[in-house]
Amino acid sequence: MAPATQFELSPPPGDAVTAVAFAPTDSSKLLVSSWDKNVYSYSIANGVSEGNLTNTYEHRAPVLDVCFGANDDEAFTAGLDWTVSRLNLETGDKVALSRHTAPVRRVVYSKDHNILISASWDCTLSLHNLSSPTSAPIRISLPAKPQALSSSPTKVVVAMTGRIIHIYDINAIAQLFASGGAELKPWQQRESSLRYLTRAVACMPNDAGYATSSIEGRVAVEWFEDTAESQARKYAFKCHRQAAPDGDGDVVYPVNALAFHPVHGTFASGGGDSTVALWDAEAKRRLKQYQKFPNSVAALAFSNDGKYLAIALCPGFETGQEDYSGAGATSVLIRELGENEAKGKGPK
Repeated sequence: MAPATQFELSPPPGDAVTAVAFAPTDSSKLLVSSWDKNVYSYSIANGVSEGNLTNTYEHRAPVLDVCFGANDDEAFTAGLDWTVSRLNLETGDKVALSRHTAPVRRVVYSKDHNILISASWDCTLSLHNLSSPTSAPIRISLPAKPQALSSSPTKVVVAMTGRIIHIYDINAIAQLFASGGAELKPWQQRESSLRYLTRAVACMPNDAGYATSSIEGRVAVEWFEDTAESQARKYAFKCHRQAAPDGDGDVVYPVNALAFHPVHGTFASGGGDSTVALWDAEAKRRLKQYQKFPNSVAALAFSNDGKYLAIALCPGFETGQEDYSGAGATSVLIRELGENEAKGKGPK
């Protein structure tokens, strides 16, 4: 079996990366959002260790998140300018879909229902019915500031400050649009298994559950099914830690990014310790840890076919935010995975 290849996209974004997203069908197409106010579109040449910049889409303010829509030419962005935008990647046209009253942290798209959900630091979710483009989005109040957002085929998970997690049923959101209602209650409300601030959340592709990570070097894995047996399976573990130089304890790093493999159901985590690890959620074991990268891991994404892993690197905030800049120190690596590199080893 040929060894896995890894290469860097060129040119890289001009400042720290906030998100990476592969196209829903074309695994060679990648979007990268950045603090430099741009979204970058890259093309990964099949079988060739290189990736080329194909387009840049400028925004008015730093772009905090990006996701694809119904096809490979539609994307949605969340910005520090409080705006949720639809981006036509073919023409470059950008249209504002809605405006919050604070920066928009995350956006996720449900292909089965053609619904876009945005989470803002104004402590609201906006639900956009894209099948009815003239209708106003429905605004849902949250009890705390959202920090992470992820969706599965039937659920949306919102992780907030104060260890609050709300899980919404996407079918209920679709019914809300059909009925013309404006009130949506969470399908479940949970307290995070992690004691400190949630940094990332990712839903399992088989719709069974989700993983969360925190600033304190831990990851938790939980299942949606609300039974005693299912909830007894949840667990949390330490990761992305290094032995202290003086040998006294560990240096703890934030786990900034999580991504599930779309085929094997394993997941990757990326941390402030500049490493990426692969995990088998069912077997509760680490499969692999890659070599240390030159900077903190800010974002991760698997391609739709599971062939590629995008790894965004930029300096972390470990030394504070004054005079921070990712300019000249930001990079996006693409790892072409070996056939069984992300395959779990535990019972399914």
